[in-house]
Amino acid sequence: MPTAIVRRAIKDDCPRMLELVRELALYERAPDEVTVTLDHFIESGFGANPVWWAFVAEEDGMIQGFALYYIRYSTWKGQRMYLEDIIVTEEARGRKLGKMLMDALVAEAKERKFSGIVWQVLEWNEPALNFYRKFNASFDPEWVNAALNFDN
Repeated sequence: MPTAIVRRAIKDDCPRMLELVRELALYERAPDEVTVTLDHFIESGFGANPVWWAFVAEEDGMIQGFALYYIRYSTWKGQRMYLEDIIVTEEARGRKLGKMLMDALVAEAKERKFSGIVWQVLEWNEPALNFYRKFNASFDPEWVNAALNFDN
């Protein structure tokens, strides 16, 4: 079995991370929805004012997954980690990389004294739902997603 490590993402990881974002978009049946450019992705994570942070999971030097988060503010709960994406390549699933990434997120959230971690998951994505259940995640059917989208 390959040797796996989880570490903080660095700027040079961005091209591979964006490849995995595209793989996720295919899985989620929305391949044309990924419109972010590599330059914007890099600037947003490693520019003068980063808005996201990430951990990557590597096996023998190849990134096979990552977890990307940002800070969300709740007027009821204070600062919370918002997990934007946790992705493990299809070929690497079942090797505990997702668990390693989630454990890194939990440790980071506790270290930074966030009041919790929140995220969204598609209701049809049973593998993801089952993964989150292993962490005793709660699911809230009461809230409806809303968005305003702008063409830039």
